[in-house]
Amino acid sequence: MGIKTALPKIELYLYTSVLALALLWAGSWIIEASSDNVNKKTFKETVKPGWHYFGRKMDVTDFEWAMWFTAFRNHILFALSGHVIFAKICSMISPKNRSLIYMLYGCLTVLIIMGWTYISLILSHCIILYSVALIKRKWLCFVAGLTSLATFKMEPFNSWQAGFVTGTFELQDILFYGGCGFSIMRCMSFALENCEKKDGNYTFMDLIKYNFYLPFFFFGPIMTFDRFHVQANDPNLTRKPREMWNITIHALVHLGAILVVDVFLHYLYILTIPSDMKLVKELSDWSLAGLAYSNLVYDWVKSAVMFGVINTVSQLDHLDPPQPPKCITMLYVFAETHFDRGINDWLCKYVYDYIGGNHDGIFKELVATISTFAVTTLWLGPCELVYIWSFFNCFGLNFELWVAKLFSLPPLSTIEGVMSEAMSRRIRGLFNAVNFWQIVLYNVLALNSLDFAKLVAKRLLFKGFPLSTLSVLFVTYCGVQLVKERERKLALLEEPEPSEPGKPKTD
Repeated sequence: MGIKTALPKIELYLYTSVLALALLWAGSWIIEASSDNVNKKTFKETVKPGWHYFGRKMDVTDFEWAMWFTAFRNHILFALSGHVIFAKICSMISPKNRSLIYMLYGCLTVLIIMGWTYISLILSHCIILYSVALIKRKWLCFVAGLTSLATFKMEPFNSWQAGFVTGTFELQDILFYGGCGFSIMRCMSFALENCEKKDGNYTFMDLIKYNFYLPFFFFGPIMTFDRFHVQANDPNLTRKPREMWNITIHALVHLGAILVVDVFLHYLYILTIPSDMKLVKELSDWSLAGLAYSNLVYDWVKSAVMFGVINTVSQLDHLDPPQPPKCITMLYVFAETHFDRGINDWLCKYVYDYIGGNHDGIFKELVATISTFAVTTLWLGPCELVYIWSFFNCFGLNFELWVAKLFSLPPLSTIEGVMSEAMSRRIRGLFNAVNFWQIVLYNVLALNSLDFAKLVAKRLLFKGFPLSTLSVLFVTYCGVQLVKERERKLALLEEPEPSEPGKPKTD
């Protein structure tokens, strides 16, 4: 089946109507559950006063969102604005040295916020990994890097290192572990790229410039060293046509997304409800399905907005940062599922693609995915929930390959060959709909809890069968076909179909 296979317009209109009505229906149930239970004792800790003039309270369960856009919004804006102004002035004066200027501002800001002991701790890890990088052995770089990362993810080493940072403030733990974790991943990227360098080595100053670029330092995203080094040291600061216009539009879109999320957090308590299992058990099957889906959408929006704000700043510095993650609504294959494209790009380049090659071999793919999720487990912090999440996502990625291999063999490939392309697209859409809910269930347990994920699976697969199960799958199928239609139109824009023989061209 080609990606350009079209379906009748009336069929697509039907899918759009069904999906819109289903989302509105599920949303109305969640709004009703939020309003009816706003004053419950179990909501007191996470539902706080919000819009007084509308009489609405706000769901503040997500500390990251509250940190970025309420409690510490001014501090973050001040630091990033200072970087933009300082970097712009200095880049105009000395464009050749702008990467050094970025590093000096980043080091000074981190020093003021976290203290000299934190800077010393980061530098000690940088020195160790730089020394290993000089040996130019990839396996040794991985061993040293993952060992350093483990010291920040596992007891008692992480507590021992955290003890070096004096002072206490609310953001200290997040900034400490965020800065340290991302620093180790950047150092590993530097070391692995140094192994690829044919003549000589990169300097220690190159590593420090890369690591202490402030917009990426605490919260990411990770930009691999090879890309950062080339872009940050490019003295040519001319912009493409309409580049500033596009940056401005993206910034306004992120601002709009922040406002929309703020509205939703005042009316849909999608983050608090899953923590009250007694209430969750009283919800309808449709409400549970909508609640699970909306939690993933929220996490995607949060990631897209936070990385989008940072990316806007880095684009002003003439960098091309990793793009925001692909919307969960657009995902129906595990191969494209991620919430941090920087980490995803890092893992693909240095682990998944390096081991898996062209990803055609079942055994090589199995080794590649196991290795990738082993590193991911260490990055997220080893615990029971992360182990379960890694196992199921690793299984899902391999299962996709097994099914694809199976369908490429006779008699299944022969059966599909005699079908029309439209019918083939419909049948594949059914399998994609099932896959979509695997992605939702495997990832919602990491965002909420194992108990919530088990309850959703039990209600949709067993208690709700066949009515709830089939109706939710049908709505999902409608959504998948609309996503495929969008992909079809994008493919046509990139590569227009040739004109019919004998038909004159209009251009």
